[in-house]
Amino acid sequence: MVSLAGAALVGGLAFASSAASAAGGAYYRAELASPAPKARFVARDVVWICDGASCVAGRGTSRPAIMCSTLAKQAGSVSAFTANGKAFDADELARCNGAK
Repeated sequence: MVSLAGAALVGGLAFASSAASAAGGAYYRAELASPAPKARFVARDVVWICDGASCVAGRGTSRPAIMCSTLAKQAGSVSAFTANGKAFDADELARCNGAK
């Protein structure tokens, strides 16, 4: 029993540390027009962690434009999006949110 409790504690600490590192070492940062429907969800194989309308995620394998549009489909309109420190301009955000 003790080893099972120890394993659960280690697993819990690993989860907490991965969430903290995802927020601190985020590759993607986004601001949504309204608070995210969930605090944590997966979109395009990356875990997004949101606090209200502010969301962060680690690097994925898709282009930033695809990551942004996938986020918009799952969490709502994106008002700001940054990938690796490069912010999207107004045209990129319009495409992200589905404007033609």
